[in-house]
Amino acid sequence: MSSLVLLHGLGATGRVWDGCAQPRVAPDLPGHGRAGALARYTFETMAAGVAERLPVRRGLVVVGHSLGGVIALELASGRYGVQVDRVIALGVKVSWTDDELAKAAALAQKPVAWFDSRDEAAARYLKVSGLQGLVDPADDSLDDGLMEVDGHWRLAMDPATFGVGAPKMAELIAASQADVVLARGELDPMNTDAELAALHDQVVTLPGLGHSAHVQDPSVGRLLSMNVSP
Repeated sequence: MSSLVLLHGLGATGRVWDGCAQPRVAPDLPGHGRAGALARYTFETMAAGVAERLPVRRGLVVVGHSLGGVIALELASGRYGVQVDRVIALGVKVSWTDDELAKAAALAQKPVAWFDSRDEAAARYLKVSGLQGLVDPADDSLDDGLMEVDGHWRLAMDPATFGVGAPKMAELIAASQADVVLARGELDPMNTDAELAALHDQVVTLPGLGHSAHVQDPSVGRLLSMNVSP
């Protein structure tokens, strides 16, 4: 029997999958939520951090969103002591310009931003995680993505995670020991059908959904894990 693992995107936490399929494992990525920070963030070090904390290590179906999709592909390489049978990489940005990489690197060098209220920190969290307009700022699912110290608030996310870089998708797909499906919301500005089709022959497009398709329609995680298009 397969075990379902759900990996969130940059800036979010495992709580982003609260409305999705059960049972499943939805860990925080390193440098996010309640997970510890790393000295250096690469796709390899983040995948190793996730692998260390997985309670099940065989027969995995891993659905990863955005950054989580890249980590899912890393896990499927066989280098991390886990057996992944299927990867569904949802909403991965596959084309990066030099300017985009430079901006991400600059964000990674910025100090932690502190806020005077939870409301301010929550608004920033929703923007960074791509959940603005999709999740109520008062929802308790945001609590894992925020930290309060002496009456001041910050994101739990380590800013250095912004510097993880651009994935080498063709190499990751080629190295995967698992069946791979690339998925995207029809309205996702982060990628196109043509970009995904140029990388792989198994592509699923989710009608009417955007970048955070799994939040817009929580059934997406289960549907994709079964390789069924809604």
